[in-house]
Amino acid sequence: MIGYAQLWTASPGDWDAAGVAWRGVDAPVGRRRAGLADRAAALRTGWRGTAATAAGGRLDGLRAELTTILPALVETEQTLAEFAGRLRVAKARLAGAVAVADRTGVAVDRHGRARAAPRAWHGPESGALPGGPDPRPPGTGSPAAVGQVAAALREALVLADAADREATARLTELAGAARTGWVEPPPPGRPADDATPAAVRAWWAGLTPAQRRWLVLHEPARTGPRDGVPAAARDQANRLLLAGHREALLAERRSLSARRSGERAALRRIDRALAVLDRLAGRLASTGAPRAYLLGLDPAGDGRAIVALGNPDRAGRVLTYVPGMTSDLADVPGELGRAARVQARCTAIAPDEETAAVLWLDYDAPDFLPEASSPAQARDAGSALHRFQEGLRATHDGPVARQTVLGHSYGSLVVGSAARDHGLSADALAFVGSPGVGVDRADALGLPPDRVWASTARDDVIALVEPPRDLAGRAVLATSPLASAAWLLRPDDHQLWFGHDPSDPGFGGRTFPSGRYGHTGYWEPGNPALDGMARIVLGR
Repeated sequence: MIGYAQLWTASPGDWDAAGVAWRGVDAPVGRRRAGLADRAAALRTGWRGTAATAAGGRLDGLRAELTTILPALVETEQTLAEFAGRLRVAKARLAGAVAVADRTGVAVDRHGRARAAPRAWHGPESGALPGGPDPRPPGTGSPAAVGQVAAALREALVLADAADREATARLTELAGAARTGWVEPPPPGRPADDATPAAVRAWWAGLTPAQRRWLVLHEPARTGPRDGVPAAARDQANRLLLAGHREALLAERRSLSARRSGERAALRRIDRALAVLDRLAGRLASTGAPRAYLLGLDPAGDGRAIVALGNPDRAGRVLTYVPGMTSDLADVPGELGRAARVQARCTAIAPDEETAAVLWLDYDAPDFLPEASSPAQARDAGSALHRFQEGLRATHDGPVARQTVLGHSYGSLVVGSAARDHGLSADALAFVGSPGVGVDRADALGLPPDRVWASTARDDVIALVEPPRDLAGRAVLATSPLASAAWLLRPDDHQLWFGHDPSDPGFGGRTFPSGRYGHTGYWEPGNPALDGMARIVLGR
């Protein structure tokens, strides 16, 4: 059992650093893999025959062996990062217990034992005379207070001990797998593509660790995006996919020649795509807590991604944030920053709770106002968001988490449409800067109205546009920036593009305030909306 002094002096940052060091090994491994690929390609161009074939096969085999190392490095780093996160929560609970002890006249010794603190006498001015009445408030240092502090201390130590035991078991299993066999093909049969996330989770739970690692390594394109597969495995698979996309782009680039005019445009396209993937990879490689989990990746078109800060399978509070118009893969770092601010505020309010924040950009967001004036893309996204939320429920470990889904701008219509058409596995819905959520009443979203929240800043231009009523109005919207649409003043009926304004009391939900920060300022540090979003996530 972890002791009081041991937990008090433990450093989660040291465990984070150890995880980062393990993850850092992937760079030299990746360079060695790339070098072997280049050598194999060079051999094939100038060497033919049996020996050449054997040499090429050997190089490919070495490269495959190096590939199997990458998920192991990620898994080790995940284990250490998650242990550090749970250690932080345990330390916060320990500090909270000690703070209660200070307020209630309870002393805690170096072994973590709680008892009533002796009354101190510092002279007549202290009001505590030897043998006189106790000047402390009633109940201070009472048996009840001692029991409360002792229970809180015990809870913190039990949490730390459970985290330590779990991390030890995971690392021991990893070390054993490295000696006896890392991967093993799973039995035939996979869940159908339309299988529920709960069915996928049940299938996954029936596999051995070696079989799961085989799927991550050999079927990352099927494992990474699959709702019902735990977040840790999805992260490993999608990181492999990200590396594979980069390698493919680099190989394509090497095959082109900048000297030929017809290929210069292709080179520019490749360089833009590489820059986007590199920005994403840089964010995933961040050494700060909380750790990022790549739960989905599709670089085609504008690109899509799902990224979690913290493991949503372990956190007691989980936020899913859906961004709005113009969002694409290049915007992931910025949009993830918004989710991170809500999460950081949650941690500031409740350091003894573990919160995860997910950026869900797994839909084709509108690029221009003509598209944004139609609900079609939101409707198309509804089933995917529904399945993702079902997957979060299915893969969560321990007590059921509180799940909140937050939509901004057009993203609020995505959330509303999913809730209306499919239902959302969520305990609260929140909308900021909404153009309407596809319904006129909060009770049409499948949750009790008191769990539906909204906020619109008084200077947010989204509140100034009335629904396009004719083709002429649509033509004007198509040629005018949203910021200059103030002349389309909203009438008193509170009707927006996609239904009744959810931040109007007549919608039937609840509201929280926002300062005058415009359409994109809900996450600014001084905006009360940021605190409001965090408290909704925490359920406070």
